[in-house]
Amino acid sequence: MDFLLLNCLLCLIFAIIAFLLFLQQARGTSPPNLPPGPARIPIIGNLHSLGRNPHKSLADLAKIHGPLMSLKLGQVTLIVASSPAAAKEILQKHDKVLSDRHVSLAGKAHNISGKAHNLNDFSLTALPVDSKWRNLRKVCNSYSLTTQKMDANQELRNDKVVELVEGVRRNAYEKAVVDVGRAAFNATLNSLSASIFSLNLADEERSETAREFKELARGIIEEGVKPNLGDYFPVLAKSDLQGIQRRMKVYLGKVLNLFGWIIDERLRKLKSENYASTNDMLDTLLAIGDEDHNRETTMDSNCIKYLFLDLFVAGTDTTSSTIEWAMTELLHNSDKLAKVKEELNQTIGNGIHLQESGVPRLPYLQAVVKETFRLHPAVPLLLPRKAGVDVEICGFTVPKGAKILVNVWAIGRDPMTWENPNSYMPERFLGSKVDAKGEQF
Repeated sequence: MDFLLLNCLLCLIFAIIAFLLFLQQARGTSPPNLPPGPARIPIIGNLHSLGRNPHKSLADLAKIHGPLMSLKLGQVTLIVASSPAAAKEILQKHDKVLSDRHVSLAGKAHNISGKAHNLNDFSLTALPVDSKWRNLRKVCNSYSLTTQKMDANQELRNDKVVELVEGVRRNAYEKAVVDVGRAAFNATLNSLSASIFSLNLADEERSETAREFKELARGIIEEGVKPNLGDYFPVLAKSDLQGIQRRMKVYLGKVLNLFGWIIDERLRKLKSENYASTNDMLDTLLAIGDEDHNRETTMDSNCIKYLFLDLFVAGTDTTSSTIEWAMTELLHNSDKLAKVKEELNQTIGNGIHLQESGVPRLPYLQAVVKETFRLHPAVPLLLPRKAGVDVEICGFTVPKGAKILVNVWAIGRDPMTWENPNSYMPERFLGSKVDAKGEQF
């Protein structure tokens, strides 16, 4: 009887929630001239159409409904661009009114280090495009990510690449299996951590730290892009039915606490009379905070922690997965692998370490990287944007507040743009002006 009563109560609760959702949806009116899209089911809209790989499902739908389409995900209007022309409209022509970020509930983690913070309070990837965002970006471009800083760290990056190659060589001599993704992740993590705060987070003493950091970085990315019912139905926002916010809070908390410990250690050392500045990014950012207290976005420890979060999450798992895909494709295409080897041997020399200065003399290797980006973009739907006002794109109306995605995965496999789009053909980029700097769409 108790079990039957519980089932009845659950059914009643779900029925009430469904009724409330239906009423909320009924009150809303769709703006005229929306881009075309698939038919919608009452209440859930097109949520059922996303599947396990939304970028692939949306690409299939775009073949039917066109390069700019609209879907309804619960109570959220979603606009998806799947062609170079539509992407250019969003990312360039109407960038000013479409550049705000659509921050999910996963990004609104609470009680990190005992305080309530959201990613859209500090993160460059989540902040609205306002004076705070511009100032934080200016700090990065003017003090931390300048050409001078990049050149100064070139030898450090080269050392990490040498360590990676030597590690692979040792495994080859010992006939041991090489986990390419893990090796690339550790090398990238060491390169970033050494240049940012003069530590190797993936050295032998911190091998466990590297493994845990990879899991945390991947967890943050996965939870951040995972469809969350609370994002599509505001009435469910506080319930966290899927546990996404709970898991994200744990991931973010561990990473930010690690960065907090590193910052606190540096602040302690700075008070010592014997401290010799490393002139790394952390020293630079702390110096900015001390020099200018009138800055709208003072570089306090919270700003620095979230900036590091952006850099490490964006620069580690994405880089290592791209390298892993490149190696996978080359191993499946032995003729392409032979061409890479031949170019390296003829241009650089057998057994000689490649320097960054030598990359411009390796057009086929560059083509391999570009072809990997085309077929396997690290962020297939880019970061979601939000329309600040109603705007006309490709003859259709994108309503204010709509969530906007650019399906880079679909664009990279568009038969109208690429010959044999599903084939791995680095040769298509030889002599081509197309690059990965964002100038072509």
